[in-house]
Amino acid sequence: MKGAFKTIALVGKYNSPEIAKPLLKLADFLAARGVAVMIDKFTGAHIGKSPYPVRELEVMGAEADLAIVLGGDGTMLNIARTFAPFEVALVGVNQGRLGFLTDISLDTMYETISAILDGQYVTEDRMLLQGEVLRGGKSEGEVLAFNDVVISKGTEGNMVELEICIDGESICNQRSDGLIVATPTGSTAYALSAGGPIVHPSLSVISLTPVSPHTLSNRPVVVSGSSTVEVVMRNDSDARVHFDSHSHYALQEGDHVRVRRYSHTISLLHPIGHSYYRMLREKLNWNRD
Repeated sequence: MKGAFKTIALVGKYNSPEIAKPLLKLADFLAARGVAVMIDKFTGAHIGKSPYPVRELEVMGAEADLAIVLGGDGTMLNIARTFAPFEVALVGVNQGRLGFLTDISLDTMYETISAILDGQYVTEDRMLLQGEVLRGGKSEGEVLAFNDVVISKGTEGNMVELEICIDGESICNQRSDGLIVATPTGSTAYALSAGGPIVHPSLSVISLTPVSPHTLSNRPVVVSGSSTVEVVMRNDSDARVHFDSHSHYALQEGDHVRVRRYSHTISLLHPIGHSYYRMLREKLNWNRD
């Protein structure tokens, strides 16, 4: 993460015109604090004329010290993947529904961001995954994922047959509707609905959660974040691999999906007093009568 926040990138929820008003008000607030403000290209298309420069995301990543995202967790996922190589810290203002990543409300936005600019915040570093599809030993492409890499059955509806290897050792063969390879961040996403464990984001681990396995002995497994997970396709059943539901590849029999921890982390900034466990209680309605 970079030092003082002199240049801030503002990113709004994709294709959301209603984000324009609060985003421009926030830009004015930041400018009044003496901060240079830039707005991402896709958000700028919805706000019309403004005194703030509009930039491509990659350009913003290279120039900004901090990015404030107004949107939901989906918006944060996309920005985290893009900004991770640049070590740009992220702040999330919730415009979505659950908001596991975007934990600041619009009602407290100015107060909280003002405190962050004054250095009153806590930092949470989160890991990403780097996935690669190999066919005949040759790479078909590499993609980053903040939540998860998911292998799933296709439209034909047949189970997929997988061989799962950890650090070169074959662990098991599995017939199922799919497999979720998740970061701790992704443990509260699709993996949670599939029965996977909730993993604290401070841990450097990778969880593997089967989706509707044919054999009940196929259970979720958590491995070290330094591990390399390799999944070999043992049948050709119109399977797909998805990276944060953002990028996807069609898979064939014999393909390998290799997943390892990405070399960079992404830093999320939270208000003083932020508690991951309190967030879980609120979002998951724990301790409710």
